[in-house]
Amino acid sequence: MIRINLLGAERPRARKGIAFDVGQRLTLAASVIVVAAALVVGWWYLSLRREAAEVASELAAAEQESTRLRSLLAEVQQFERQRQLLQQRVALIEQLRSGQSIPVQLLDHVSRSLPDMLWLTALAQEEDQVTIEGRSTTLIALSDFVGNLGNGALLRRPIEIVNSQVQPASGAGANAVPDLIQFTVRARIARPAESEPAP
Repeated sequence: MIRINLLGAERPRARKGIAFDVGQRLTLAASVIVVAAALVVGWWYLSLRREAAEVASELAAAEQESTRLRSLLAEVQQFERQRQLLQQRVALIEQLRSGQSIPVQLLDHVSRSLPDMLWLTALAQEEDQVTIEGRSTTLIALSDFVGNLGNGALLRRPIEIVNSQVQPASGAGANAVPDLIQFTVRARIARPAESEPAP
C-alpha cells in the first residue's frame, strides 16, 4: 500500500553545495592539518633564520667591538707604561733636585769663606765628605778659611786640615815668588734630618 502524507510535513531539504562523505572529510581534515603544520613550520623556519641573522650581525658587531677594545687596551697599556716611565723620571728629577741644593749651597759657602791671598785648586764631594785643595801665601789665611768654613751650618765640625806643605820661594830679587802653602782640608756635610720634607 501506498501511503501519502497529506499533512504536508516538512521534508528534509537538500543541501546546496557539495556533499562530502566520511572519507573525503577525513582527507580534507588531514590536508588542513598538513597545510597548517607546513605554515607553522615555515613560520618557525623564517623566525629562526631571522634570529640567526640577528645573532650573526650581533656576533659580527661583538667581534668588531672586541677588536676595537683590544686596540684600546693596547693603547691603555702603552699609556700606562709611558706614565710609569714619566713617574720614574719625575721621581728621579725630584731626587736630583733635592740633592742639587747641597752642592749649590756648598759652593756658595766655600766661596764666601775664602779670605784674601788664598785660592782653591780642587773641590771634590763623595757622598757626605768634601775635600778641598788649595794654596795660600800665609798660614793665617788658611786658619781663617777653616774657621770661616766652620761658621756655617752646612759643614759639620771639626773641619780638619789633612795636609799642608810649604813650597819654597822661587826666583830672586823683584821677581821672587813668596812661599806657598799647599793644603788639603776635609769636612763632612751636615745633611738635614730625614723627617724634614725636601724643598
